[in-house]
Amino acid sequence: MVDWLNPGDPFPPAERALADPDGLLCAGLELTAERVLDAYHHGIFPWYSDGQPVLWWSPDPRMVLTPTDFRLHRSLKKVLRNRRYEVRCDTVFSEVMHACAELRPDQHGTWISDAIIAAYSELHQRGIAHSVETWIDGELAGGLYGLAIGRVFFGESMFMRRTDASKIAFAHLLAQLRRWRFELIDCQQQTEHLGSLGAAPISRADFLEQLGRLLHSASGAPTGGRWRFDDDVVTDLLNPEAGVARRE
Repeated sequence: MVDWLNPGDPFPPAERALADPDGLLCAGLELTAERVLDAYHHGIFPWYSDGQPVLWWSPDPRMVLTPTDFRLHRSLKKVLRNRRYEVRCDTVFSEVMHACAELRPDQHGTWISDAIIAAYSELHQRGIAHSVETWIDGELAGGLYGLAIGRVFFGESMFMRRTDASKIAFAHLLAQLRRWRFELIDCQQQTEHLGSLGAAPISRADFLEQLGRLLHSASGAPTGGRWRFDDDVVTDLLNPEAGVARRE
């Protein structure tokens, strides 16, 4: 059994999450921007399907990526060198969320409900949630969204309509987060794809310890408004030695 969360109730400790299903902590009906923000501060996130109450999770282990551990594969490096795209931030946040919510061939439903979109859109208006967008031939080709708190980026979802478009957005995000002194990207769930990019599982205890250290630590990112990436940020990936020198 999991705890039922009434409006105003505090989250139970993440350590009380179930082992099966892995990480299920509690359930309720409330889904507001404040509730979501509070959850992330405690290593918890919402994930549920239509017809279910709001389910809150804190899996163990937790998939994370350190920006400096990002693996840039040769094929993507070639795409980045060609620069036949444009990367923008926070210009069509709602459109990115709706694109992420679109059903894919292997899916029967989406967890990105209208309530999720409303809550995260409010966080976007407050400068906490951000979208990174890949534009090709003047059209939105792919992207991602997530939350930035302290020196942690909580990745939520990504989509692509053109080959490599989501990877382009992710690569630019990683490079900029390095410059802004972010130390951790929360990937939430373990997948083979994330592992190929350098993500790795860590224990819940380790994850919570890092959150306690990083969430109240200032980054170099703009606060309270729209993000803008440095025009030359991709050079940090194409020329790693220059990126290391810049960070030092």
